[in-house]
Amino acid sequence: MSLLERSIPLLGESGIEKLNKSSVIVFGVGGVGSWCAEALARCGVGSITVVDGDIASETNRNRQLIALNSTLGKSKADLSAERIKDINPNCNVKALNLFYSAETKDEIDLTNYDFIADCIDTVTSKILLITTAKEKGVEIISSMGTGNRIDPSKIAVKDVYSTAGDPLARVMRKELKARDIKALKVVFSEEPPKECIEGRNEITGRATPSSIIFVPATAGIRMAFEIVSEIIKDCPAE
Repeated sequence: MSLLERSIPLLGESGIEKLNKSSVIVFGVGGVGSWCAEALARCGVGSITVVDGDIASETNRNRQLIALNSTLGKSKADLSAERIKDINPNCNVKALNLFYSAETKDEIDLTNYDFIADCIDTVTSKILLITTAKEKGVEIISSMGTGNRIDPSKIAVKDVYSTAGDPLARVMRKELKARDIKALKVVFSEEPPKECIEGRNEITGRATPSSIIFVPATAGIRMAFEIVSEIIKDCPAE
């Protein structure tokens, strides 16, 4: 049996072929991105690039697909790429060990890709990536906040300007509006973030966001679904 034999009845032969010819780049392979990249691989996307400058750490193990006792201290991008290649040896997979920024953005030609998955968790880098994608005319979907939440059933997909209750989305709306970006599909949670009291920094008074597998994993898989659906939307029904 082939990798995609049981997917063909759902995606169709033409859909499988279209996915095999498609190229997707995933920025950030942590809580959301690691699951998104894996789902894309298991759906037969033919070319996947994963971008992340971080390493797997102890606190990642509760939610990130690539974080295991055996992988601590290793590159997240390399770990994700290894999994993808193990799932589908025919996939053209590439790992880039870098954080997307003004200093590194020229190392990646976004026009080489059919779709961008933005799973970055820093506002500056997200804005830069989204702005560049829009300028280049490359399809992009962006993840909003998944921390301080526990209910996976609250994950939704909307235009960023139609979201509510997400602090990150609120910041993104302001920044995108200032740059005259009028639309952006996002994966976000409609669950109000919980206020965490424990673990606050004694100096800043801020708490490290709490996290658990349910929400980021669901967001990543939902993001992959949106990407796959968009890629095969024009394929004939079979």
